[in-house]
Amino acid sequence: MAEEIIRLEEISKTYHLGEVDIPVLRGVSFLLEKGEHCAIMGPSGSGKTTLLNILGCLDKPTSGRYLLDGHDISLCSDDELSILRSTKIGFIFQSYNLISQLTLLENVGVPLFYQRVDEHIVRERAWELVKLVGLEDRANHRPTELSGGQQQRVAIARSLINEPVVLFADEPTGNLDSSTGKDIMNLLCSLNEQGKTIILVTHDAKVAAYAGRTVHMLDGKMTHA
Repeated sequence: MAEEIIRLEEISKTYHLGEVDIPVLRGVSFLLEKGEHCAIMGPSGSGKTTLLNILGCLDKPTSGRYLLDGHDISLCSDDELSILRSTKIGFIFQSYNLISQLTLLENVGVPLFYQRVDEHIVRERAWELVKLVGLEDRANHRPTELSGGQQQRVAIARSLINEPVVLFADEPTGNLDSSTGKDIMNLLCSLNEQGKTIILVTHDAKVAAYAGRTVHMLDGKMTHA
């Protein structure tokens, strides 16, 4: 029987701006099993970014229930959410979010540094991941010395260092040319084949086609899953 990683039950999110209520998510239900590679598609304003923020424990729903690897997010304190983000989740962003003063190897190790893991262990694990994404010859370079595709590979390596149960990729090829974007998507597919569970948010049907499953967001609802 497949292991359940994510369960959303009637998730709603409403933002309160003064006296105005703006509903962004309207009763979203969704199930993700271990090893899936799922794309979430939708136009601007569809609610996919808000959904990603909730899935990534960056925000809480107004109502509904979210279970992440058995943890009920709705019941978690801010400190507990922070721990879940650092131990259960890997993030890959469109803009890479690398620290310019650090080398490639140091950037990869940053999440464990904040967890105060022994420096030798951090370096060893970071080096393994740098090799995994094919950048061992650039390990001591800084982000400004790397191409966009190389920077995204660093970001992918960094997202893996805490051995997360799920990877969230937010428009991971958005700043890349089509050829480099294909390389990044092939890398993500390779990680999925190795057992990594991935949720990809995109507006690009060509990018979504790499995933094994696609769900669509429109007007705060999931149109089909």
